[in-house]
Amino acid sequence: MLSPYRVLDLTDERGQLAGFVLAALGAEVIAVEPPAGSAARHHGVHHNGTSLWWWAYNRGKKSVVADAAQVRALVQTADVLLDTGDLWGLTREELAALNPGLVHVTITPFGSTGPKAGWAASDLTVMAAGCQLAITGDADRPPVRTAVPQAFLHAASEAACGALVALLERGRSGRGQHVDVSAQQAIMQAAIPATLAAPLGAGPITRVGGGLTFGAWNLRFVYPAADGSVSITLLFGDTIGRFTARLMQWVHEEGHCDQAMADKDWVDYGTALLTGAESNEGFNAVKAAITSLTSTKTKAELVAEAKRRRLLLAPVATVTDVLSSEQLEARDWWEPVDDPALGRPVRAAGPFARLSATPLRQLDRPPRRGEHQASVLAAASLARRPAVRSTAEPVVDEAALAGLKVLDLSWVYAAPLATRMLGDFGATVVKVESTRRPDPSRGGGPYINGDIGPDGSGQFAHFATNKLGLSLDLGNATGREVLLDLVRWADVLVESYSAGVMDDWGLGWDELRQVNPRLVMLSSCLMGQTGPERRFAGFGNLAGAVTGFYDLTGWADRPPAGPFLAYTDYVSPRFMVASVLAALDWRERSGEGQFIDFSQAESSIHFISPALLEAQLTGYCWSRMGNEDRCAAPHGVYPARGEDSWVAIVCDQDDQWRALAMALGRGDLASLERGERLDRRAELDEAVSAWTATRTPGEAEATLQPLGVAVHGVQNSGECLADPQLIERRHFVAVPHPVHPTTIVEGPRVQLSRTPGHARRAGPTIGENNDHVLRDLLGYSDGRITDVVIAGALE
Repeated sequence: MLSPYRVLDLTDERGQLAGFVLAALGAEVIAVEPPAGSAARHHGVHHNGTSLWWWAYNRGKKSVVADAAQVRALVQTADVLLDTGDLWGLTREELAALNPGLVHVTITPFGSTGPKAGWAASDLTVMAAGCQLAITGDADRPPVRTAVPQAFLHAASEAACGALVALLERGRSGRGQHVDVSAQQAIMQAAIPATLAAPLGAGPITRVGGGLTFGAWNLRFVYPAADGSVSITLLFGDTIGRFTARLMQWVHEEGHCDQAMADKDWVDYGTALLTGAESNEGFNAVKAAITSLTSTKTKAELVAEAKRRRLLLAPVATVTDVLSSEQLEARDWWEPVDDPALGRPVRAAGPFARLSATPLRQLDRPPRRGEHQASVLAAASLARRPAVRSTAEPVVDEAALAGLKVLDLSWVYAAPLATRMLGDFGATVVKVESTRRPDPSRGGGPYINGDIGPDGSGQFAHFATNKLGLSLDLGNATGREVLLDLVRWADVLVESYSAGVMDDWGLGWDELRQVNPRLVMLSSCLMGQTGPERRFAGFGNLAGAVTGFYDLTGWADRPPAGPFLAYTDYVSPRFMVASVLAALDWRERSGEGQFIDFSQAESSIHFISPALLEAQLTGYCWSRMGNEDRCAAPHGVYPARGEDSWVAIVCDQDDQWRALAMALGRGDLASLERGERLDRRAELDEAVSAWTATRTPGEAEATLQPLGVAVHGVQNSGECLADPQLIERRHFVAVPHPVHPTTIVEGPRVQLSRTPGHARRAGPTIGENNDHVLRDLLGYSDGRITDVVIAGALE
């Protein structure tokens, strides 16, 4: 899809997933390295002298060793340049002068502007800054991270989307721009809806192992099995309540609760908790009854019965379990790669999306340093010009995706976050729901001004920001006619029903492509549209369990602790957006639409690729290890002065440790090198804890940041709301609301210099924009609208 484009990848380990995504979508991606090679070649765990992190995220790229003059020459040939703060002595202004059509993407810990723009940072300290860490873990221990570093993977996948948004805009204007990506803002997506608690005046969401605490209620999602753990979506409401009812009937049949508990109204149970009609003690008894059941059975037994009863339950898989997944085998997902540098063939993570007309490239091994020197620096290659049209007409900057039309049949978190990003950058997004089948996120807090009704949900207001609301009954014949008219109107259709549901309704790809051959249709579900688990229903907490993230998060001596809530719902939207935008770019050249089979699980597994490689090469199975790191010490979350107050500190480099040791008053330890520090990590953690315990997080930051030590206080929603960096970057935005005067949502997570995205209005009421959609977008007459209303299609 992206074969016309050349990408220069100047990033280190923090940004190389961005180039990987663009390479998989077909771009020529050139890793530009200094004479000693990219620093990322030395990052993280190694096998046979090869960094597994480098190997995972640089497959399919070319490599050149270049000096500043050669970089200048290459810039003039490029469409996209990716960097993580090091421009080899060049400036943004020089790059733009060399190539006015260049899309220049910068990935940094806190963004290119703001008071923290120059702060030292690491994966752990960025997680601390972005709310996600504060709400992951056990209440009686420090907040805890996922063992495979995650923060910069969120940033890099966000960067790939930003690059593609800017490329599509360039196709109209002929002009490049700067794309500024903050890892702090990117990781905050993995903390929704906790991020909105303080802005909406709610109490903070706090961590509970395997769940979360919201107000007085402990929402628990991880339960013990006889041989490990399982994840259960124990929630309520119109959509999920029926699954919970079936679960509780099973609990009763097995003798773990009485009939009265099993027969409770599980649809309205959440409202009953909020209003006090049901007690917290009673809710705790429900969770105890479920625990009593799950503890008596193996994961396999629980999963088999859950499938039979259609329950929202999944096993907590290890990394080795992921490698043996029957679903991934059935979809022929793994990509075999034989790289002599590793000493044996491996199966690498496969396509993050399956496209019907332009499948993703199968990516070979990563390049040797300077392997493509001759071909890339050849005269013919340096004579290349960017794939940008020239325009003589003056161009007025407008929204990057202005004119893009999106039909949104998705719900809850994952796909709505993808369509929200399209709307932020100017696409017209029509969200379809109905009063009988509203989006389940309408029932979720935090609530706007205490309104627990369908229009009071802060999370729905956020997910549906910038969208138009259409109420449409798809079970009604006239409603389906309206939907087909919307398909004719749309460029993109996104749906997230269970696999096969659209086909069952006669609205599958084979039917819709006849209606609109230029349509790009994305169908998202947990496991994909094919395979033995295609009908596996559920949410991101279940996919987070089956893809290994739960087992990777927590303490070695305790059950899995997370990560927070519906993790793959936060990871997968970036891969959705990248796939859709690349398909649109290809459509502009080919005139053809296509179908995208999107599995949340398959896309998210890319975030643990290094662990999958090591398990195959050495048999070592990554698992939860608290906040320890196999390559850095000190590396932890330490107590600070104040209630539930913590500070994250990391020393990746020897000079950072020397500075920290002197600040601690422990000059006797300052000469310890990395290996010695890893051997004495418990001793060092004790010394750091003694120092931080007498200081606030702000005091620790003020002392250590000027010394170049990566440090940041662990921020929950309230601290994020008050963070001067997030204030400077206008992360939280007050927007008009259709029922309440205003509400606060998070703004776009990536900033474009010339055509920035905006949060303009909160999510709509059900059917709020019916007349506008039918009359103005579809061109219906008064008579046609009357017919639609009389037929009962709008409900």
